[in-house]
Amino acid sequence: MVKKILLFFSSLLLSLSPSNADDHKESEFIKPTIDIGCVVSDLDSSIKFYTDAIGFKVVGEFSVPGGFAKDSGLTNSKKLNIKILTLGGSDGEDATKLKLMQVKGSGGKANHETIDSTLGLSYITIVIKDTDKALARLKKAGVKPIAKGPVTLPENLDPSLALTIVRDPDGNFVELVGPKSKK
Repeated sequence: MVKKILLFFSSLLLSLSPSNADDHKESEFIKPTIDIGCVVSDLDSSIKFYTDAIGFKVVGEFSVPGGFAKDSGLTNSKKLNIKILTLGGSDGEDATKLKLMQVKGSGGKANHETIDSTLGLSYITIVIKDTDKALARLKKAGVKPIAKGPVTLPENLDPSLALTIVRDPDGNFVELVGPKSKK
């Protein structure tokens, strides 16, 4: 356990090394991407959704002990077991990472009727290469687009693209944006 924590913090320190900082000299940020943390009600169901229906890959995991979680303000002494996912298995330093975790006794779900139903982060957008392929993957996973998706983007955006919105197992919105369906 201590080795995993040390490994996590060692990799964090390496990502802060001057060599990586040189890559982004023009910015105040070490890397141009962000990691997104999401507390889920059922980790296995969420991993299945994000891997099977959307196309993410699990590229790692780590644990945060309850004492550290409390001292840092993450939880009230609850241990965190976090799975790290990226799109297409890219796990490079500049890959955006989705960190999924299940925390026993977490609060209730937000109102996810529409993206403006609740304040805070409401959706993630994933730009895809092939809407037909994405729809086939969703169908195979038993996930249906909401509303009339996919819908063509308006003229003021890019009408060659379509938007498909689905919900993850906790009702969070996932937008898929890509070329219009060939059908």
